[in-house]
Amino acid sequence: MQVQLDNEEAQVAFGEALGQVLQGRGLVYLEGELGAGKTTLTRGILRAYGHLGTVKSPTYTLVEPYELGAQRVYHLDLYRLSDPEELEFIGGRDVLADDALSIVEWPSRGEGWLPAPDIALVLEVAAQGRLASLTASSDRGRRMLALLESKVGKVSSDHLGNGVIQWK
Repeated sequence: MQVQLDNEEAQVAFGEALGQVLQGRGLVYLEGELGAGKTTLTRGILRAYGHLGTVKSPTYTLVEPYELGAQRVYHLDLYRLSDPEELEFIGGRDVLADDALSIVEWPSRGEGWLPAPDIALVLEVAAQGRLASLTASSDRGRRMLALLESKVGKVSSDHLGNGVIQWK
């Protein structure tokens, strides 16, 4: 699934729709260059669970936990990780084993240690805004992407051709 996100507002709205279909569980990889909007998208995902505050990139803390009522979301940023085994020292197994949603930026830095994601999302800077490419790596992820695609008809969106959806 590919989605064109023309501005920050569309990126947050798409993140919120993704958060709704994730239903507070699973593992999502967010990939993209610095400034591609991974944390902005995470803000939208968190908004789906009622978080209206600031969302900071956990570049220096590695993990930022959010307790949103009964919902737990862990936002990890592995950019500064020098060795995937460091995840063991920050309690990575507890975070990933928890019945929660884990969102991982820069997952390639945890390669060999991290399990496969339910959904991998790549953000690219496009001529106008961002292009989000989503793939599912599990049965659960495939169900979630199918739900997300069904939401496309319920929001203001256009099909741009080549399978790309413009989220407005």
